[in-house]
Amino acid sequence: MNLKDLGWTERFDQDFLPFKEKGFEPARVVRQERDLFQLLSAEGPVSGVLPGRFREVGSSKFERPVTGDWVAIRVLPEEGRAIIEEILRRRTELARQSAGEKTEKQVMGANVDVVFIVMAADHDFNLNRLERYLAMVWESGAEPVVLLNKIDLAEDPEALVAAIEEVAIGADVHAIAALDGEGLETLSRHLEPGKTIACVGMSGVGKSTLINALWGEEKLATAEVRESDRRGKHTTTQRELVQLPSGVLMMDTPGIRELGAWVSGEEEGMSHAFEDIEELAGNCKFRDCAHESEPGCAVRTAIEAGDISEAHLKNYQKLEREAVMQAAKQDKALAAEQKRKWKAFGKMARQNTKNNPKVP
Repeated sequence: MNLKDLGWTERFDQDFLPFKEKGFEPARVVRQERDLFQLLSAEGPVSGVLPGRFREVGSSKFERPVTGDWVAIRVLPEEGRAIIEEILRRRTELARQSAGEKTEKQVMGANVDVVFIVMAADHDFNLNRLERYLAMVWESGAEPVVLLNKIDLAEDPEALVAAIEEVAIGADVHAIAALDGEGLETLSRHLEPGKTIACVGMSGVGKSTLINALWGEEKLATAEVRESDRRGKHTTTQRELVQLPSGVLMMDTPGIRELGAWVSGEEEGMSHAFEDIEELAGNCKFRDCAHESEPGCAVRTAIEAGDISEAHLKNYQKLEREAVMQAAKQDKALAAEQKRKWKAFGKMARQNTKNNPKVP
C-alpha cells in the first residue's frame, strides 16, 4: 500500500525520521473504539493499542490518537497487533468544545484537508449554527465547504443558497440531493486522490448517505428513509476514515447535538467566519466599540443599511464571549492538568523504586 494514497506528505517524511531510526513504522488511524485503534500501514491493516504511559500520564482525550492521525508504531508480528509509540505532528486539527460543563478540547479528526459542513434544506437550516461550524473549521486549518443537502424537499433552494453565501465568506457552497445523486458532480474539484475530507453536521442531515453516493454503493449504514418526508435517522456512532474508489479519503462523524466551537487565543476561526464584521470594526470611531449605540460605529451603520444582519452580529458577539470564558476556564484547567500529571509521574516513580530497590 502506498502511504501517499493515505494522505502521507513530505512533511511527514521529515517528522518521521527520528522514529524511523528507532525501527518504528508509520500508520494512519482509520477508526478508534475506546483503547483499540484500527490502523493502515504500508503493509496493510493492523490493530493498534496504546502503551501504559498514554493511559497513566497523557490521559486527556486530545493527547491521544484520533481518527486521521499519523502514528509511529512498533509491530508485534507474533501477536498480530502493533504498539502506538508516538503521534506525529498534526497538519490540521478539527476540534470542538467537549459537551457538558467541563472545559476541554475534543479533537474530532486530524490531518483533514477539507470539511464538508452538511446542512439539510428541510429541517436543519440554521445560519447561526452554520457560523459556528465555519469558525470551528477555519480554526482547524482545513478548508470549509458548505453542502445544502435534500434540496428536492425545499420550496425555494436558491433563496437558501443565497442566505448561506452571505455568511459563508470564503467558502464554496453547493446545493445537492445526495439520495438521488443530484449536484454531486459539482464536488469533483474537492475529490482528489489522497485528500482527506471530513463530513460534519447535525444528526440526520445525510452525511453517511452522501459518502455512500460518492462511493457508488451502500458501504456505511443508514437508517430507512420515511416515504412521507424522506428523512432518515442518523446511524454513525464512530469516526471512521474510508477510502473511496476515486482515492479520496472520507471521514464520517457522529451527529453533533451541542456545538461549542473551540477557539484558540489567536481566534483565527472567528476572523475568517466573521471577516465582514471584523473589517467593519476597524472603521469604528472607538477602538473598544461594542457595536451597540456608540457614535461612529461602522458595524451599526452597515446593519442599518441592510449590508449585514443584526442576527449575524449577535452570533459574533456570543461566540466572542464564549471564547473569552473558554480561555479563562482553560487557564484553570491547564493548571489542574499539570498537577494531575505530576502526581501521576510521582506515583510511577514510587512504584519503580518499590519494584527496583537499590542493591546495597
